[in-house]
Amino acid sequence: MSEKTIVDFQTKVRALILQFQSLKKENEELYVMLEKNEDDVRQLRQQLQDKQREFDAFKAAKMLEVADGDIQSARERLAKLIRDVNKCIAVLSEQK
Repeated sequence: MSEKTIVDFQTKVRALILQFQSLKKENEELYVMLEKNEDDVRQLRQQLQDKQREFDAFKAAKMLEVADGDIQSARERLAKLIRDVNKCIAVLSEQK
């Protein structure tokens, strides 16, 4: 092998080592970013689950509120019907 070939080979090896080190550093940075993103995803999933539970609780409370309103409305209608029946009974009793 000639001296020039050895020097060219050494130059290429150095260039490959530098490229390897650069890629290794980039790979480490990407792993750090990946870990951060995975942590963010875990946090967001937890927040989503919390919000879903809150929404379910709100929905249940809203249904109970509507049901309570319906009960009150039904009671009022029933009370009115009872008053109307009582009036009818009173009118019929007077006619006898």
